[in-house]
Amino acid sequence: MSTINTSGVEPLDLRVVIKPDPPEKKIGSIIIPDVEVDRQKYAATKGTLVAVGENAFSEAARTPGFVRPQPGDRIMYGKYAGTTFKGVDGEEYLVANDEDVIGRLMGEVA
Repeated sequence: MSTINTSGVEPLDLRVVIKPDPPEKKIGSIIIPDVEVDRQKYAATKGTLVAVGENAFSEAARTPGFVRPQPGDRIMYGKYAGTTFKGVDGEEYLVANDEDVIGRLMGEVA
């Protein structure tokens, strides 16, 4: 388990723990109403991978040239993926299957 994982949950087998990006409350100088922020929260598809189960991505690793995502990578994940939970640090996290990770966000740093 990496030191980036402060959730208190170590994913098992094919699971991963993701720290979803918070919904935006402001775009430029426009303030977004709380109702819209709540709707965006459930549509969040970007986040930071914080922990990876020991067998996660093992099936995809059979593909030549596949690079296994690592904790700290910025990722995209399925809109309705996994289960949210509150970590021991008070932050919101998502535990999901490895196949719910759609891709790595290139050029973005956690």
